[in-house]
Amino acid sequence: MDRPRLIPLRLLLLLALGVGIPPQLAGAQDDMALPELRRSRFRSGEATLTAFAPLSEATRSSIVKLNIDGATVALATVVDTNGLALTKASELKKGKLTGWLATEKEVPAELIATDDEEDLALVRVHTSGLKPIRWASGDVAIGQWAITPGVAATPQAVGIISALPHRVRPSRALIGVQFDYTGSKAQIKDILPGFGAEKAGLKSGDLIVAVNAMAMTNRDQVIETLRELRDGQSVKLRIQRLETQFTVEVRMMVPQPGQLAGDPSVQRRLSRVGGEVSKRAEGFQQAIEHDTVLQPWLCGGPLVDLDGKAIGINIARASRVTTYALPAKLAKQVLHDLKAKSKAAVSAPRSDPPRHL
Repeated sequence: MDRPRLIPLRLLLLLALGVGIPPQLAGAQDDMALPELRRSRFRSGEATLTAFAPLSEATRSSIVKLNIDGATVALATVVDTNGLALTKASELKKGKLTGWLATEKEVPAELIATDDEEDLALVRVHTSGLKPIRWASGDVAIGQWAITPGVAATPQAVGIISALPHRVRPSRALIGVQFDYTGSKAQIKDILPGFGAEKAGLKSGDLIVAVNAMAMTNRDQVIETLRELRDGQSVKLRIQRLETQFTVEVRMMVPQPGQLAGDPSVQRRLSRVGGEVSKRAEGFQQAIEHDTVLQPWLCGGPLVDLDGKAIGINIARASRVTTYALPAKLAKQVLHDLKAKSKAAVSAPRSDPPRHL
């Protein structure tokens, strides 16, 4: 029986000290090299995606690729046989909206209603033969497969669930004031240039006594209430100035790069290192987190399990290795509300006679 060869102490010392290995020992080191995984067998490589092809076959008629003026902006998840579909609202801009089907046919589409809170939009795709997505009913689990299908024969990407449904707070938007911290009241010390407070005419010494008609008793209460608002939203502030009270409307703003001394955009820039993130990537009531690397235009489509059922709708690429999906339960609730909103708009009396185009 051959005895195992012992590595000489001299060689161990050479390795530990980082000294070059003698040429006669280089061959032995090469024999110990690990095999290299072929790119086609990466998690989103061709071989892996082909293995999940049956899921694409089962779901591709439930997905539409949305184009605006010929450029793809998002995927859409079909929710009924009449062509209604959910997609990511903030990716839809003005222009000619069309849908590209799995049959390689382009058809007209129209925007019906939007939900700004969860960034979902309801669209109608004018075609027949679409199949509603099947919704998963159970809870997701960390570590389970998460597949993003499209209209192609193989999935767009494959990933793993990395965090259970949780709230994703919006980016910190400001009214543009610095408070006086010598007391507990929400008294303004300084007005920051370029923000909504300056444009609304607020001044040093003003006291915030209510936010959106809710009475405020201290500074921390005001800060926490404003923390829930997103960039672009407006807030009504009740202001006390000397002996007078009045109400102003202030627009919330996320600071631009370099606008503040402590630049909050640093983290955002770091998150973009691995590629472009979605225009709206925060501020969701609930979101599943998965590690699939998706381009922003791949949001709006379903995230499915190994049974081909939608566990959620991809809503945002947030960083290099983080994508958010609205859970199926939340997506279905928003769908219900959007349908009700669209019906109310259709049934509302017109204030002007219809025009014939």
